[in-house]
Amino acid sequence: MFRSLIVRYGVHVVLLLIVIVTIGVSALKIEIEFPSVLLDYSKLEQPVLESGEDGANIVNSIVSYPEGSVFSDQITRTINLRTHIPSRPRQEVITYTVRSGDTLFGISEKYGITPETILWSNAILKDDPHLLRPDQELLISPVTGVVRVVHEGDTVDGLASVYRADSEDIINWPGNKLDPYNPALIEDSVIVVPGGERDFVQWTVPRIARAKRNPLPMSAGPGACTGGYQGGAVGSGSFIWPASNRYLSGYNYSGYHPAIDIAAGLGAPIYASDSGVVVFAGWSNWGYGYMVVVDHGNGWQTLYSHLSQWNVNCGQSVYQGTVLGLSGSTGNSTGPHLHFEINYQGTRVNPWNYLP
Repeated sequence: MFRSLIVRYGVHVVLLLIVIVTIGVSALKIEIEFPSVLLDYSKLEQPVLESGEDGANIVNSIVSYPEGSVFSDQITRTINLRTHIPSRPRQEVITYTVRSGDTLFGISEKYGITPETILWSNAILKDDPHLLRPDQELLISPVTGVVRVVHEGDTVDGLASVYRADSEDIINWPGNKLDPYNPALIEDSVIVVPGGERDFVQWTVPRIARAKRNPLPMSAGPGACTGGYQGGAVGSGSFIWPASNRYLSGYNYSGYHPAIDIAAGLGAPIYASDSGVVVFAGWSNWGYGYMVVVDHGNGWQTLYSHLSQWNVNCGQSVYQGTVLGLSGSTGNSTGPHLHFEINYQGTRVNPWNYLP
């Protein structure tokens, strides 16, 4: 029995020795793989507080660890002292001052509204994007729709009818600050009509008759022709690009811009898109600057404007590819380009559908 106890305790002692040896080997291994510098904080480079340095600089200081230490290649994480507050949707109308280089599309994209909203809300533009000028102050709606400066006699129901909108949307728009039980409008205040729209005011050149005498009033400008051109060249009904470039540098065809602005540097030649007779050549009072209009004798007319000069005369027959003038930036223009329109029996059609 005594021997049995000795054997039992001997086994426990051996096991205990094995555990102690294992722990010792592990500790030695850690010391070898992880230098003692990790535990010796005296070897760490500490940030030094310069004279006048505040606590924020201390927080943003990065502790430098000795090369080769386990932390020397790690990315440190600094404290961000800024508080980020989520932006709230805008509800009020703001005023934007146009800068040099601005476009209607750029401004509308910046504020997340449609270009039409800016035109409908600012009478100064007269629904013509080419009238955008530096230093103009524009009303910018917080949402797509219409901004209206209240006139005497305006009512919520009246505005809803004019702008094809819902009266409840006008009353419930928080920025309008209207009493839902008595939504009276105050003269000269600014009201948002969410989702509102209206027809565009078309400031356009009327179709010019080729055979009639005096087809345009004197107010059209000195470029107006007398008309009465019975003969002359007739177009084929097939059009070519009127400029060397085949891409835009301005506005595309749309409801408020029924033309395309083709890229053309100052002085670049402008060509007749099809054969016909010149029915307008010179200055236009419609904001087109120097302009040429060609009647093709088959229901089609083409218009070329903002020219720096024109090279043809009233009643002259021109042929497809004839140089009509040179590109420019006259009239309501913010830079050299060609404003090009195609008119078929009084309707300005999309040139993209007819150019090769």
